[in-house]
Amino acid sequence: MTSFLIRRLLSTIPLLFVILLGSFVLMQKAPGGPFDSERSLPPEIEANLQAKYHLDEPVIQQFGRYLGNVVQGDLGPSLKYQARSVNEIIAQALPVSLTLGAIALFMAMALGIPAGILGALNHNGPKDFLLMGVALLGICIPNFVLGPLLIILVSFGFGWLPAGGWGTLGQVLLPAITLGAIRAAYVARLARAGMLEVVKQDYIRTARAKGLRERVVIGKHALRLAILPVLSYLGPATASILVGSVVVEKIFNIPGLGTFFVNSALNRDYTMAMGTVLLYSGLLITLNLIVDVLYAVIDPRVELS
Repeated sequence: MTSFLIRRLLSTIPLLFVILLGSFVLMQKAPGGPFDSERSLPPEIEANLQAKYHLDEPVIQQFGRYLGNVVQGDLGPSLKYQARSVNEIIAQALPVSLTLGAIALFMAMALGIPAGILGALNHNGPKDFLLMGVALLGICIPNFVLGPLLIILVSFGFGWLPAGGWGTLGQVLLPAITLGAIRAAYVARLARAGMLEVVKQDYIRTARAKGLRERVVIGKHALRLAILPVLSYLGPATASILVGSVVVEKIFNIPGLGTFFVNSALNRDYTMAMGTVLLYSGLLITLNLIVDVLYAVIDPRVELS
């Protein structure tokens, strides 16, 4: 286990370097610049800004300087929010995105796993068709469609919940449902597939032959292995919830990291965009590593080598 973790952690270093280099090259190749606006700046002021942020240096020297700062944990100053650093913005906005993502993921698991298990236990029955039909509908409706529909129906139609903002439980529910709905649908289908495969195993038939109650057979013996497909999906799903919150945060006016990420791309804020990409990449790599370890813990047949 220890050697596996060390190898995986060491392999992330070149991977993050390639991601950082690719992000830097793409931002440099993008048309426009961070100081472009409807009113052109005087050449002297623009030259001073370029010099202040070292944008007048050769590209290789810029990347080397930026890489050295990243190694020290400094993601640099924001080129648009000039009074703030990227570290400060991330420290302020990331907890909002993590809170929203955690609630959405909890909803996805709390709804998806029971629905998938219930569908598998009623295989090809009315409950199975109904639950999987709802799951298919959830997969087909994207966030940018579901979010406005919920606002129109729940907020404007019935007035039950606020249409946007952040800070209260009521303001969290609609964006969390929007963000977690499609993941709940995937979790339900994966849990159903896993349970259908597990209940056919010999040890499940043996447990039933011993006279164990169905609740014990499913909850204690079958669920542990049936949940493995969901666990494999959990790492990428968690990262996609954080990345997917970009659209949801815009729709519901949530001050999360997604808003800054979108603005950084639109405004050519190089440091903010690359810092966010690096953070998202690190989260994805870390979550996949955690899932691999949990996979081996739950299923003793899996060896980490």
